[in-house]
Parts: sequence; structure tokens; C-alpha cells
Amino acid sequence: MESHMNGNDPKGGKHRAGFVNIIGNPNVGKSTLMNALVGEKLCIVTAKAQTTRHRIMGIVNTDDYQIVYSDTPGILKPNYRLQKNMMDFVDTAIGDADIILYVTDTVEQADKNADYIEKLQKLECPIVLVINKIDISDQPKVMALMEWWKEKLPNAMIIPVSAKERFGLENVLDAVVEHLPVSPPWFDKDAFTDRNLRFFASEIIREKILLNYEQEIPYSCEVVVEAFKEGAERYDISAVIYVMRDSQKGILIGKGGQALKKLGTQARLEMEDFFQKKVFLSLFVKVDPDWRESRKELRKFGYEE
Repeated sequence: MESHMNGNDPKGGKHRAGFVNIIGNPNVGKSTLMNALVGEKLCIVTAKAQTTRHRIMGIVNTDDYQIVYSDTPGILKPNYRLQKNMMDFVDTAIGDADIILYVTDTVEQADKNADYIEKLQKLECPIVLVINKIDISDQPKVMALMEWWKEKLPNAMIIPVSAKERFGLENVLDAVVEHLPVSPPWFDKDAFTDRNLRFFASEIIREKILLNYEQEIPYSCEVVVEAFKEGAERYDISAVIYVMRDSQKGILIGKGGQALKKLGTQARLEMEDFFQKKVFLSLFVKVDPDWRESRKELRKFGYEE
């Protein structure tokens, strides 16, 4: 898939390419922003914190440039090994970025996780600071936030947007393209992500769990696609949802299996829309009490090298 070729574009100009890594606190709209910038729904979006667990790339190509966006988990203080590994993804993203897109919003306390703001202050790469959700704020508050961030990160480009309403996205794109390094493309020009179809199937199922279940259930679940058969007319997909306790298994399945059936129907319909193919989906639920702490299990689920 990788194709780091010569840096000249077909028109004889200098081709630009780079890694634009999106970081920020939970629930500020990082995934919504990335989906809007890429033009594809690559990242699941819900109102719950910790929706994004993996680092997910979305690739935008033109003749003149290639932008490799990378969505990351929201910054948090880890309580168990899974969360620690999620924060490792964030630290890696800070370290290997050509450009940082730091996303905040008009709702959160601006100096939340001040240690990460200190990290940004020490970075040499360009920083585009996006103030999201201006559609639910007012101009005086947005202007005050822009001034606050200008003092904290004087070298950053500060851009107010509404990712949900798709307002201000052209300004973000222009800032990114302006600071892309001259480089040949890192991926084939027809690529739009580094993830395979299995990954998106599992993420769609996990999104429906986040939307349908309350309290600790979504945070106790992991989804593994164990079989993905690509037919000409239909994809046959078999997935296992791992939970930590028998009681959670009972809640997930529901009385007479109705809750799991509803979840499966919602996931199947979204998969059919995403893959543009008919889908036959089989879901199973298994108990694995230690999966959030076990290195072996986390490696199997893609959270450890």
C-alpha cells in the first residue's frame, strides 16, 4: 500500500504530503471533524466519552497533495491498561506528526489537561488549533477563547469551526495544505484509510453498543470480527462481543435475545450502507473478565504491539 515515490507531481510542481494528527480531550468533536475533512465516516461518533479507542487514519488525495489525517483517543488519566495503551497512541501521534490539529471546543474548560498544553508549547511542528462547536456559543465567548489560546500557543493558527454544521472546514484545510511538507505520497493515491473492512465492521458494532446501552456496558465491551467472507453479492460477517461479567452478557443479549437482535439489525443496516453490499451478520457474546488488563488479550484486540 505504501508508495513513497518521487516528490514531483504530474504537472511538474512540488507534491506535498504529510501526517496531520488530531488530538484533544474527549467529546470535543475530533472524530466528527476528521470524518468531515475526509468526506467518509471512518470514525464512530457518539456523545459518550472514550468513543475512539484506536488511532485511525483517513487519507485525502489530490494531484498536488496527500493529507494523512489521524484520529486519536480523547486525552484522559488512565485507570486500566486499555486506557494506558490508548494514551500511548496519543503520545505517538504527538511525536510523529508533520502537523498537529489540536481540537478544543466552546464547552470544555480550556486548561483541562494542562500537561498536554505544555507538550504542545514545546513542539516545533506547525499547530492548527481548532475551536469547535461555535454553533452552540456566541461571538464574545469565541473571541475570548481565541485570545486565551493565542496567549497559550502564540505560534498556533487558531480557527473557529462547527464540524457538525461543516462551518469553517475550508479554513482548516487551507491551513493544513499550506503547512504540508514537500514530499511524495506516503500511500497509494486511491487509498482513503489504513484500516481494513474487518476493522470497520467491528467499529460499527461497537458504535451501536455505545448508542444502545448505558452505564458501564459500552466500556466493558470489545468486538472481534472472527470471520469476514466477501462474496460478489453479499458479505458474511461473524463477530464476537466480549464482556467482563455474566450479568453484562445478560444485559447485552436482553430478554429472549431481543436486545442483541436489535443491535445486530442496526449494525447490519449501517454495514450495508458503508460497504454498499448486502450483509449477513452473526453476533455472539462471550465473557472475558480480564480483557482490559491482559496484555495478551489487548494484543489480540490490536491495542498492543
